[in-house]
Parts: sequence; C-alpha cells; structure tokens
Amino acid sequence: METSISAVKWAASISGIVAALMVSLDSGWRVTGWDFVIFSGSALCWLAGAVLSRDGAPRTQNVALFAIESSASIAT
Repeated sequence: METSISAVKWAASISGIVAALMVSLDSGWRVTGWDFVIFSGSALCWLAGAVLSRDGAPRTQNVALFAIESSASIAT
C-alpha cells in the first residue's frame, strides 16, 4: 500500500511541475487549456494520496485547488 501511495504522490508532483512549466512558457490558449487539465489531475492525485495516507492538510488544500481550477476552466 505504501508503494501505491508513493507512486500517486510522485505522479502528482511531476504533473504539477509539468503544468507549472507549461504556464511559464505561455505557449498560447491551447497549451493553457491542457494546463488546466494537468493541474486538475495533479490536484486529484494529491487528494488521493492524502486520503490514502490519512493526511488532512493536503486533502483540504487540494480540494480547494481542484475547486478553483474547475471553476476557472468553466469560466473561460
């Protein structure tokens, strides 16, 4: 189980780094659109990792981040 939790958290970290890099490159609206998808996936991975490891702080943070990302993608 610990290996699965670690894999989910690493996937969350790497996808968050990729999404941040995409934002910093400012490569246009199509890339930015995929950036929302990747950031949302990253938040869901962090949420899953937090739930599986019973860690409340990252769980709360990533519920909020996912809600913000979801509302931002709907607004655009």
